[in-house]
Amino acid sequence: MKFYKFDNETGKKITVFNSNFVMSRIIQTEKGSNIGCMHLDPGGVIGYHQAVAPQLLLIMVGEGYVRGEKHEYYKVRAGDAVFWTKDEWHETKTDGGLTAIVIESEELDPSIYMTEIKLIKF
Repeated sequence: MKFYKFDNETGKKITVFNSNFVMSRIIQTEKGSNIGCMHLDPGGVIGYHQAVAPQLLLIMVGEGYVRGEKHEYYKVRAGDAVFWTKDEWHETKTDGGLTAIVIESEELDPSIYMTEIKLIKF
């Protein structure tokens, strides 16, 4: 399990074409990808299971806790990204609610665009 940031502070200011915004690049794939949005109500959980493919979870709204194969939880919040490799066991849960985008593809490598960070165990 690896952690990344994609918030405003990690992005690049874009001004071409009279633009004024920040772009945080996330991923690029050559092979097919599945992209979905998960909505967890307060008390929601994505149960402990193996990733069927490399998987990147982008926390958009709210906060929660994730764990890998060890029973050690890490707190995640909007702007955090969590990466699991294929077959890696993992779980996501929330007390107050959470919305996340999930990207699954056989060739995900978030380290190309994002810098890995360390989160504190909860």
